[in-house]
Amino acid sequence: MKNLLKLEELFMFGLTIFLFSKLDFSWWWYPVLLFTPDLSMLGYLGGTRLGAFTYNFIHHKALGISIFVAGVIFANQALQLAGLILFGHSSMDRVLGYGLKHSDSFQHTHLGMIGKS
Repeated sequence: MKNLLKLEELFMFGLTIFLFSKLDFSWWWYPVLLFTPDLSMLGYLGGTRLGAFTYNFIHHKALGISIFVAGVIFANQALQLAGLILFGHSSMDRVLGYGLKHSDSFQHTHLGMIGKS
């Protein structure tokens, strides 16, 4: 089951790359921006509770989808790009085993403990 879910996430990540290719941005914007959602980890400077909240908010797929759809509605490619980056990054994280965080520890995710087998 775990591998099937990772495959699904990989396809969602691929979908963001495909949709990005339909936008009028140079190809290099996608890889340059792909890790910007990880800036949400700065919330951990305020403790694990705030860190988990900021990380989970930015890494929640509904946020990326909402921003992308707003970009489509308003014909704003920058919003579409932002939504794709948020959604794609979250999918990539899940393929790599990084999930949404519990408030007790950065390593405690909805996918299990990071670094534990």
